[in-house]
Amino acid sequence: MAMARSTATGDVFHAVADPTRRRILDLLVEGDKAVLELVAGFQISQPSISEHLRVLREAGLVAVRKLGRKRIYRITPIYLREITSWIATYNRFWDHRLDALGEHLKTANEPIATIHRQMTMEID
Repeated sequence: MAMARSTATGDVFHAVADPTRRRILDLLVEGDKAVLELVAGFQISQPSISEHLRVLREAGLVAVRKLGRKRIYRITPIYLREITSWIATYNRFWDHRLDALGEHLKTANEPIATIHRQMTMEID
């Protein structure tokens, strides 16, 4: 399976590997935010948040616009598809395991179903 190639300059996987950057994305899912609004959600300095925002911006995961003196960030999730596509490659393993679990549960429950039918017949 060919992986979509990002046109952003940064690595999407690297960008989301950091918990602070994932939390920034979580905050931006709620809506556009100014840098100071984002900083308020963390116990780290504004320059640190700005550095995380730079990594996210280079990966194409956020965009920024100026509004007066404020810099407003918004999420641009299109490059998250790269991660989704990569994960989809491994879904077949889960599908196979869930099918196997379903078959196991049917087999394991068969004696219980037989006992239940017998008990129901005895009551009737």
